[in-house]
Amino acid sequence: MSFKKDVPTGSRREIESEDLYLYSLRKMAEKNLDKNRIALTNLLNLRAFLYKADDLIRYNDDKYAIIVMDIAGFKLVNEFCSRKAGDELLIYISDCFREYDSEKSVAAHFRADIFALCLPYESEDDLVAIVNDLSDRIKSFPISCKVMPAFGICIATDKNVSAAYITDYAFIAQKTIKGKYFTNYAFFDSTMRDQMLLEKKIENGFDEALVTDQFQLYIQPKVNMVTGRIIAGEALVRWMHPGEGLISPAAFVPVLEKNASIIAMDKCIWRKTFQLISQLKVEHDIEIPISINISRVHAYDESLVETLINLSVGYQVSPELIPLEITESAYSENEKEMYEKIRQLKAYGFKLSMDDFGSGYSTLNMLVDQPVDEIKIDRAFLYNIEDPKYRTLISHTINMIHDLGLPIIAEGVETETQKELLLEWGCQQAQGFLFYKPMPVENFKELLLKQKQEP
Repeated sequence: MSFKKDVPTGSRREIESEDLYLYSLRKMAEKNLDKNRIALTNLLNLRAFLYKADDLIRYNDDKYAIIVMDIAGFKLVNEFCSRKAGDELLIYISDCFREYDSEKSVAAHFRADIFALCLPYESEDDLVAIVNDLSDRIKSFPISCKVMPAFGICIATDKNVSAAYITDYAFIAQKTIKGKYFTNYAFFDSTMRDQMLLEKKIENGFDEALVTDQFQLYIQPKVNMVTGRIIAGEALVRWMHPGEGLISPAAFVPVLEKNASIIAMDKCIWRKTFQLISQLKVEHDIEIPISINISRVHAYDESLVETLINLSVGYQVSPELIPLEITESAYSENEKEMYEKIRQLKAYGFKLSMDDFGSGYSTLNMLVDQPVDEIKIDRAFLYNIEDPKYRTLISHTINMIHDLGLPIIAEGVETETQKELLLEWGCQQAQGFLFYKPMPVENFKELLLKQKQEP
């Protein structure tokens, strides 16, 4: 071990002593690695893998990457092929991974069907070749169940970033393709990193946003296309962040649905909607329905019914003026509970609007099972309205809804052609950029006051 000449003797001894101490700790840790192995496969467990990976990445000049893998639907393998067959598959997979284990790499078995590699590489093509080799060999294992491995890959671009973070990033990449038939791997990239950071910002900023009233109520008017008059509105949300500016609902709503914060945000917007309807009635003698959206997460919200009834009573707003817009996905999480909540709300007087009709496979069943009061035709129907096949589909759908005696509103109307065809087929109510974009409450009020003054 050598030192620069200008380092004092005492300092040299301290540095040498510290290096020896760290060296001793590493050697002790390496001896303990064998105590951290999975019994079934004899591969290192997560704890040992992270230690070894950190060591490899930090103290080698090579470029490194971490690859993680698991099997889509592995529980079904144990269920239909037997636990013994599942264990045999895991042992076989461990042998495949072990072939990539060396002095400069490490293979691991975290738990169940989750495996990992930390290894050097020269190009991304090398990593893809390894993944494809492992995938082909795993799929070739003789078992009656279909085996679909999914891999996530993250490159260690900074040797000071811990292996734990790199492993987490690899799992994030893997989740984007798990269960897909046409690809078996994904690299963690800048897009995923940006999305992850955005989600973290949203999660961290939510509580303050709620307290400081950053979630603003916007209204998109619904119109009668024959008269051009506003007949209703839909309550929407916009996040006015003091630092980031306007954050799109497409960015924050999915994040809030993941952690159930959407419930608190929805209730904030609902309260503002009831308040707006009450003000319009008291101050301007205007009564107009404004629908609110019910998220799928509300299937688990035990206070949903009580919240809406209390808002109706507290603001003295008739429940008929607050249609509940619910998509098919709102029932998919907890169908029985959601049906019961809607039944109670309808018994109180709220109306049910089926949103995005035609976007899911079971919407026809919902028409039978649920007492729907209004149908909103999904905007996707209108995108290909120039296609004769789509025209036939839309016109017949509208006729069917008419035969059921239900009101129809088309959402996402953006062109005169769409408007003319919808009117030709008997759909008179619409919502879309051709008429109005979502707007702040004050702008909506101005439109209603101007309309009231018109003959």
